[in-house]
Amino acid sequence: MCPSGTTLRAETTTVGSDLRPAFNVLDVDHDGKISRDDLRKFYSGFSSGGADEEAIKTMMSVADLNKDGFVEYEEFERVLGSQKRSSSRNGGVMEDVFRIMDKDGDGKLSHEDLKSYMEWAGFSANDEDIRAMIRLGGGDLQDGVSYDGLLKILAIDFVGESSRSC
Repeated sequence: MCPSGTTLRAETTTVGSDLRPAFNVLDVDHDGKISRDDLRKFYSGFSSGGADEEAIKTMMSVADLNKDGFVEYEEFERVLGSQKRSSSRNGGVMEDVFRIMDKDGDGKLSHEDLKSYMEWAGFSANDEDIRAMIRLGGGDLQDGVSYDGLLKILAIDFVGESSRSC
């Protein structure tokens, strides 16, 4: 249970089989689909130089399989799922997300990195909730959580009154 009273339940699925948490991070306006505007808002929230329009164009062209201008969850899962299965492809959207969240570039998400992101994304999380997230990710409260730790955090299913708290 989180300090805020919300209960956490660990999912037994692998990150590759349930990419909903990652999808939700990029669906900034929470309308159930990722648009160019969602990606612009996401990237501009963490980059003083703003969003890289060429990178956004590339991401959309790769993931928008039905070419309707949006990336629905099924498209997102199909692209990232195949990326996870392919040993020839390194990197990916979640690594980009991690790098953006890691403001000082030290390879760890500190308490401040996580708190800043949670506030920016409109998630309710107090300091104890952030510490709990770091612990869930196997991180050190002083140094923060690694990329693999972020994946562990995102694999947690938040259960309670609001799926956006904790």
